[in-house]
Amino acid sequence: MSEQDEAKQEINPLDSSPSPTPSAATTSKLSTYRYNTRSSAAASSSSRSNSVFSDSAIDAQLKYLLGREAELQLQIKELSEEIAQLQAKITNQNQDNSATPSGNGKKRERGNNAESDDDICWEEFEAPEWCVPIKADVLTFEWDVFAKECQFDVILMDPPWQLATHAPTRGVAIAYQQLPDICIEELPIPKLQKNGFLFIWVINNKYSKAFELMRKWGYTYCDDITWVKQTVNRRMAKGHGFYLQHAKETCLMGRKGKDPPGCKHSISSDVIFSERRGQSQKPEELYEMIEELVPNGNYLEIFGRKNNLRDYWVTIGNEL
Repeated sequence: MSEQDEAKQEINPLDSSPSPTPSAATTSKLSTYRYNTRSSAAASSSSRSNSVFSDSAIDAQLKYLLGREAELQLQIKELSEEIAQLQAKITNQNQDNSATPSGNGKKRERGNNAESDDDICWEEFEAPEWCVPIKADVLTFEWDVFAKECQFDVILMDPPWQLATHAPTRGVAIAYQQLPDICIEELPIPKLQKNGFLFIWVINNKYSKAFELMRKWGYTYCDDITWVKQTVNRRMAKGHGFYLQHAKETCLMGRKGKDPPGCKHSISSDVIFSERRGQSQKPEELYEMIEELVPNGNYLEIFGRKNNLRDYWVTIGNEL
């Protein structure tokens, strides 16, 4: 046999001659290699699984943030439109005031001969001796610091609700700035009270919103008070309305937690007959009722005005 035939015979893959038996060292090395290969494959698979899970979590969070960003942009757009409308309204009012002749000594009517804030001489006004007025914008007030210093048994608020239409009062001037619902929602009422009552004045088209706010702030509706407005002649003071003439206002009452210390039950009446005075000025009978319900309590009024200042009450508002 030639040398070339011998070489072909050595590398012939079909050769069925038995392979030599591997040594123990070789077997050990092969076992170690197979184990390392399987471990590496398992680690790689686990890494790919964690990577997929991590990517899914990141995608979900990104989708949430993008949705939240779209909501905030929409809210900013709505607020910008509201601000533009308020600025235009103020500009128009200033132009109307400058164009109105003042020589006849007449004042513009604010509806049904009601006493306006312009009729009050604020230079001679004296605040009650024991009242605590805080002039501040409720939207930027440092509520967190305030809440740490004092908790309140009763909170009373008369929000400047945004009216349903641009001219709902049919000629009666609105002398205060209105706020969108979203701004009122952001008030940190829960931080100011753990146990006690919330009284909130509401207009006709904001009943459902007021109940929604109560639930959001942790209150349960428990009662309501109706103020029937009267004239100086003790007649019913009918106001403007879309379908019916309005002669009343409603104050909703909510309760949170437990009754405050010293709380009384079955007091007074849920109907107040009282003369209408200045614009947005509420009847004194309500304050007396609250003080009878919770004697010697800590009382807070939000969106207060000068004509609502009262002894032993903390009053916060930008018109004080």
